[in-house]
Amino acid sequence: MTTHALDHDEIQTTRGEKFLAVVLGIFLLIGLVWAYGKLDTRDSYYGAPSYTASEQATIDLNQSAEQERAAAQAAQAQALSNLELARERYRTALDAGLSAPDLEADYRRAEDTLSSADARLAAAQQRVAETQPAAQIASDRFFDEQRRRQQREARVTFFLRLAFSLAALGLAYGLVIGLRGSRYFTLALAGVGAAVVLSLVLAGDYVEDYVAWRDTGPVVLSAAGIALTFVTFWALQRYLQRRIPLRRVRKGECPFCGFPVTDNSSCEGCGRIVAGSCGSCADRRRVGVLFCGSCGKA
Repeated sequence: MTTHALDHDEIQTTRGEKFLAVVLGIFLLIGLVWAYGKLDTRDSYYGAPSYTASEQATIDLNQSAEQERAAAQAAQAQALSNLELARERYRTALDAGLSAPDLEADYRRAEDTLSSADARLAAAQQRVAETQPAAQIASDRFFDEQRRRQQREARVTFFLRLAFSLAALGLAYGLVIGLRGSRYFTLALAGVGAAVVLSLVLAGDYVEDYVAWRDTGPVVLSAAGIALTFVTFWALQRYLQRRIPLRRVRKGECPFCGFPVTDNSSCEGCGRIVAGSCGSCADRRRVGVLFCGSCGKA
């Protein structure tokens, strides 16, 4: 008897097999989540944008102007502080009735220094105003391109992860269909569990995302998961439809309705014929059995 010929009614799944299936599901999930994380292409797929030569020149000019303005502001603040000190010393001497030509000269020099600092600051501010528009345009272009690249990278990551999750789910369901009736069927269910949890991870990552093109991602995953589940359920039902009559016959039931049957030729529940003659030996043979009980022929 092959592995696929085994029947779950004949050999029940043991607790040890169920436990190992759970352990397998956990390790499968660890591997799936690791691969899911490795599919992040952000900051690596398209690379960082760069300024053109002319844009870099405008940025450098504006930065130089900003630095000059900062230096001019510091010089103006220092000149103002020196002027206030010189004025206070000169005023104190005048209030005392003293002649203080040196203090007066210091005060006049402090005034001239402040005037020069004011002029320097005004020139620096003018230069900043002249270089700012072009630098702002270059900066806006740079950050717009950076934002577009980040969106493209995030989009690629999303679709790779979506495809990976759907592939894992499809493979798991394929194993469920392929291993139905096998002792390894429980392990296939472990794969389905791991793939479903991975789908939940994907939905958790993107269900709250505000970017419009990703809003439908969880819906697509949900629809695909529902479709795959229904297909798998349909396949299992087809399998059960082929196996249920044999199970019923083995239990002494009608293969069509499940009503108890003894030695009758017709079912007392549905009236259908449940026993006939074997085509090989002509002995009595139950409807739904795979082999004749007398001659062993199929």
